[in-house]
Parts: sequence; C-alpha cells; structure tokens
Amino acid sequence: MKLTGKIAIITGGGSGIGHAACVLFAREGATVIVADRDVAAAQRVASEIAGQGGRASAHQVDVSRDAEVAGMIAKAVADHGRLDILVNNAGYGIAGTVVTTAEADWNALMAVNVNGVFLGCKHAIPVMARQGGGAIVNTASAVANVGIHDRAAYVASKGAVAALTRAMAVDHVDQKIRINAVAPGTIESPYFTRILSGPDGAELRRGLEERQAMERLGQPVEIAQAMLWLASDDASFCTGTVMVVDGGWTARGDRKPKIER
Repeated sequence: MKLTGKIAIITGGGSGIGHAACVLFAREGATVIVADRDVAAAQRVASEIAGQGGRASAHQVDVSRDAEVAGMIAKAVADHGRLDILVNNAGYGIAGTVVTTAEADWNALMAVNVNGVFLGCKHAIPVMARQGGGAIVNTASAVANVGIHDRAAYVASKGAVAALTRAMAVDHVDQKIRINAVAPGTIESPYFTRILSGPDGAELRRGLEERQAMERLGQPVEIAQAMLWLASDDASFCTGTVMVVDGGWTARGDRKPKIER
C-alpha cells in the first residue's frame, strides 16, 4: 500500500496506460480522480475501482483547455482538501512528416500532448507548494530519445514533455515537489489496437515485436508500475528523471526505424 491516504489525479485515465495506472494506484491505497475527455470511459474505470473496494471518481476534462484543467484541480482540492499526485498521461499520436502534417493537426496534438502537461503542472504546483510537497509524473515516450519514421509531431511533442519535466523539476525542487516522467516504448494500447486491426495487422505486429529487444509489446500495467514507483515515497531521491520503459528498444543499435502507418 504505497499510496495510502494520497489523493491522485490521472489524466487520460479512461483507457490504456491511464486505466492501468488508475486501477493500480487505487489498489495501492490512493483516492483516484479518473480524468478523461471521454467521461463515460472515466466512469467505467471509476466503477471498476469501486467494485474492487477502492475509492475513485470520474471527471471530464479536456487537458488542452486552461479553464477545464484549473477546474479539475480546484474540484479535487474542494472534495479532498489536498492533491498529492498528478499524472499527466493524456495524449495521442498522428502520422506524418513535417511536410505532410497539416498545421491544424500539429497544433491540436501539441495542445494536448504538451500544453496539457504545462496546464496540469501550472495549476497543481501551487496547490502542492502550499501543502508542503507532492509528486508529478508526466508521460513522455521512448521516441523523445530517438527519431522514428513518419511521426514528426508526436516525436516533437514527447521531446518537449521530457525537456519540460527536467526544467520544472529544477524550478520546484525547493518546494518539495518531485517531477519525473516515464518514457514508454511500444505498448499494447487502444492506439495500437486500432492500427493493428487492419488487413496488414498481423504483419505490422510482427514488425513491432521484432524491433523490441524482448520481442514483445509492453503491457499498460508495466508502465503503470513505473508511474507508481515515481509517484511513491520509494522514489524520494528522484526528480527530473525520464524513466525509459521500452523493453530494450532504444538500447538496440539495429532497431528498424520505419514503423506502422
């Protein structure tokens, strides 16, 4: 029970890694606010947690909108009196090079993947500072460290998350706020389920698995476990860290750069 008595917000909590993190954090004793743009998905996760004896509530939020993020943080404090943990997990990816990516698509992705982290921290940090500390975990990506084919906007956004994590960690260490990030590799998530559902799905899966040193895709709970460690007191000497959890993908010199369309 690493998070007993803690109040945690997890964005993008309605599916994939966020879902796994919400369930795991609740099992470890946290009261979890499942935040997602899809409120029905958030409610399903909150109900799942309640069914397991945990404490959770659903909150609808578009993390790209300042007023909605501010309202989410304010409601957590109003309901629970404090906010101990924020996991900025909401995000998505699009295909395209800088030539083929439309400006509107670039801006929309940056608004969620980068601005969402900025806004979450902007509103959570003052709360945590007043109460004497807290922990923030951002979701970056292994592609913050390497370039991949046909994902220019996504790679840029996750590189920004990694850099922002380090900058904020330095700025707020004196307020006893630890700010870290987890950098997942290729994870069995709804995003990849959609990609692999087409006629070439089996071939694409084989390609994705072959590029992993462990020759398999990661599972959402494996990323959630890393988030749990970073959010818990076990990581008390850890801030400004971007923890890569990618099955050895970026460690391989022979990885194939071209991936799914």
